[in-house]
Amino acid sequence: MRIAYLDCFSGISGDMFLGALLDAGVPAVVFEKTVAGLNLGAQLEISRVTRSGISATKIDVLVHGEKELPREVFWQQEAHKHDHDHGHPLAGVPASHEYGRSHDRGLREIKDIISRSQISENVKRMSIAIFQALGEAEAQTHNTDIEKVHFHEVGAVDAMVDIVCAAAGAEFLQVDEWVCSPLNVGGGTVQCAHGTFPVPAPATIELLKGAPVYSSGLNFELVTPTGAAIVKTLAKRFGLFPEMKIERAGYGAGTRDNAGHANVLRLTLGEPALEFKSSQEMITVLEANLDDLNPQVFGYVMDRLLEEGALEAFGLPVQMKKNRPGMLLTVLCKPEDAAKLSELIFAETTTLGIRHRDEPRQILQRKWLTVATRWGDVRLKIASMNGTVTNYAPEYEDCRRIAVEHRVPLKTVMQEAVQGYLGSTRDRK
Repeated sequence: MRIAYLDCFSGISGDMFLGALLDAGVPAVVFEKTVAGLNLGAQLEISRVTRSGISATKIDVLVHGEKELPREVFWQQEAHKHDHDHGHPLAGVPASHEYGRSHDRGLREIKDIISRSQISENVKRMSIAIFQALGEAEAQTHNTDIEKVHFHEVGAVDAMVDIVCAAAGAEFLQVDEWVCSPLNVGGGTVQCAHGTFPVPAPATIELLKGAPVYSSGLNFELVTPTGAAIVKTLAKRFGLFPEMKIERAGYGAGTRDNAGHANVLRLTLGEPALEFKSSQEMITVLEANLDDLNPQVFGYVMDRLLEEGALEAFGLPVQMKKNRPGMLLTVLCKPEDAAKLSELIFAETTTLGIRHRDEPRQILQRKWLTVATRWGDVRLKIASMNGTVTNYAPEYEDCRRIAVEHRVPLKTVMQEAVQGYLGSTRDRK
């Protein structure tokens, strides 16, 4: 299993993510082929820079040979031109900028460009998912339908290159789980197509709902809408640096070079420190407190729950209100069996309410093995981790049946079954 950790102590943008991918081992040819496959007249300029003492990879997008400007710089220039050109914000803008930065594209047009491009289907799907997230955020911000959203900054050529190359680089790394740190969003204001907005920009706020964020006090936009959309699409969870065996790390540089603050994104790749082969499944936990149920009925209910497919059922003595002794009934089951088992609990007990929650559980690899005893065959359940046996136990019902039929102590049958298993393993060695 491969983990990628995004350390967003200086935020994240599309170009920073690409730089970190390249620095962490994605070959430049992956991006070059992706850009060529888009057929938008774009090229990449890759350089090595230093940001507050940290060496990092910087990626810039050239459109028809001209470098694209950071969005806030571009829109500041546009606002200035608008003041001087009386309502013609594009007057005097180079043709390449007009085609690239100021081209308003709808989501359908962007999807069409990506679908027709010469890139893998997986990269297409991931790229479209990132744009879909952006579109939904913009639609929510402007209170409009997603199909009516026109992407000002993110519809530009450089942003399209950032997003599609981000998907291509993520595919190349073959990461099983993306984890992201809390995001430093910055502060102050930022100039956008619609005017001046506080940082984080409205679309960025929408994209980062549910994610942990903070501001270190810098009056710059550190998380761009493109960066936020990449995080929203890739990251499965947020948190501190995970326990892992580090394989390599890469640093992607932003445009600004702030003294005393490294404007870089760090991407760390590695393997879980305590990896073990197991499967994970989601189970449902049902709980009910019972303080007025006949103990005989409680035993009957436990049997019925197991007969109806419960994975486990057990009771714990509890002291309830007014100091009445009671039982806590807990049932583990498959999510699809929760409704059926809840009905059974309501019908057979006196409870007025059932708590339920879904929880993941890890399961060791398990198999059954049959061993011979002098009275008959007994099945053993064998559990293993990374190919090493960790637990083994004879099946109770098999041992109980033999003990009753042959009138021998149950513990004797169980001991002989275990000895038979251990003997067979020694023979195999």
